[in-house]
Amino acid sequence: MPEVARTYEVRTFGCQMNVHDSERMAGLLEAAGYVRAEEGAESADVVVFNTCAVRENADNRLYGNLGQLAPKKNARPGMQIAVGGCLAQKDRDAIVRRAPWVDVVFGTHNVGRLPALLERARIQREAQVEIAESLEAFPSTLPTRRESAYAAWVAISVGCNNTCTFCIVPSLRGREKDRRPGDILAEVEALVAEGVVEITLLGQNVNAYGSDIGDRRAFSELLRACGRVEGLERVRFTSPHPRDFTDDVIEAMAETPNVMPQLHMPLQSGSSRVLRAMRRSYRQERYLGIIEKVRAAIPEAAITTDIIVGFPGETEEDFQETLHVVREARFAQAFTFQYSKRPGTPAAEMPGQVPKEVVQDRYERLVALQDDISWAENKRQVGRTVEVLVAEGEGRKDETTRRLSGRAPDNRLVHFSRPAEPVRPGDVATVEITYAAPHHLLAEGEARAVRRTRAGDAWELRNAAPARPAGVMLGLPSVGAPAPLPEPAGGCGAA
Repeated sequence: MPEVARTYEVRTFGCQMNVHDSERMAGLLEAAGYVRAEEGAESADVVVFNTCAVRENADNRLYGNLGQLAPKKNARPGMQIAVGGCLAQKDRDAIVRRAPWVDVVFGTHNVGRLPALLERARIQREAQVEIAESLEAFPSTLPTRRESAYAAWVAISVGCNNTCTFCIVPSLRGREKDRRPGDILAEVEALVAEGVVEITLLGQNVNAYGSDIGDRRAFSELLRACGRVEGLERVRFTSPHPRDFTDDVIEAMAETPNVMPQLHMPLQSGSSRVLRAMRRSYRQERYLGIIEKVRAAIPEAAITTDIIVGFPGETEEDFQETLHVVREARFAQAFTFQYSKRPGTPAAEMPGQVPKEVVQDRYERLVALQDDISWAENKRQVGRTVEVLVAEGEGRKDETTRRLSGRAPDNRLVHFSRPAEPVRPGDVATVEITYAAPHHLLAEGEARAVRRTRAGDAWELRNAAPARPAGVMLGLPSVGAPAPLPEPAGGCGAA
């Protein structure tokens, strides 16, 4: 009898770069003959944790999950557990010491070694810990299992040259390394040929793109080049850094029709004094100036942000400065985080650590303010007619309310009434917004129009052929669905 294929599961924590890496891990495993475990399965033969090291509870979250798997592994000879990602890069051998039932530990720079390490651990019957100190292969050159037929990540750089005092990412991902523009565009064109209509350009500091290849205008030129790719309807990017956000990028956004009117611009703090302590190379005036220029060039742009509350030394006056920027910028949404110490970062050793109850109080006040602003900004959308790219997920399952869900061009989430005609993920529905909530929009009544797309065709083809490993591209790199944001964008949003 033929050998039964071993099943796998990848559990992802953290930012979009981790999501991107997880799709590579899945692609590598399927290329090696593994089969994705069915949803709801008790446990896969191989469980891979792709970890994040940004937040304080990252360690607890990982070891809690590993602890839950320990009895399952004891009861199933041959089951394997692998830990990769930023926490693996940071903790290395400590993971095996704390959880000796783990079989493989690998880092952010050697994702491509996962299948070989699993096989070596199985044959030698001992844990394999392999952490590379520099990037072995750019992730986009590896096979992938794409999660979406119609939307994709395209990594344009990895690593970061900034030295923010709260962030451990640069020490784990390394210094910025850029892909060549031709390689990026080749991947974009290949994705479009597969049916993808939306891409998100991805980098830890995406608009610093070009610093590694000596071209300060490389990012704006890349946006314009994406605008010339026939069949590509939507281009997004995340996350930019205010330091590198130049006028030529704003001009490219405004003048390139398929670059969406959406911007995720991390603020972190509205206090110039705190920004200096964070080693963020901009101040309040510079940040608000960028927002003003973007709104002048792209009036309909939805701007989102990341904010940290309670950074060491933050006073009530500093916090009021943050509230001032939030009122002035009128963000569509903000990812807000309470500061937490991360070992290995300068901020962890700074004096003036803010008491937890003070941080909690400020956090609640900030969230309340931003919710009010988000709701008011969403109410301004009522009466507008927008094109919604229909999404996979909750919309297709919501048979009781007969609703579908998707993203407007500005990336706002829209729920809308299911049309009488069939609508597939990847198709585009034109709807009128009738109601606004703080975190979504609603379009009741009949859709104005439904446009069937190549992306919808690709989704239909994928789901009509379950025997084919969906989205695994062994010779052609691909990437996965970009919305919604799983964590602070680009990995630099939270402490």
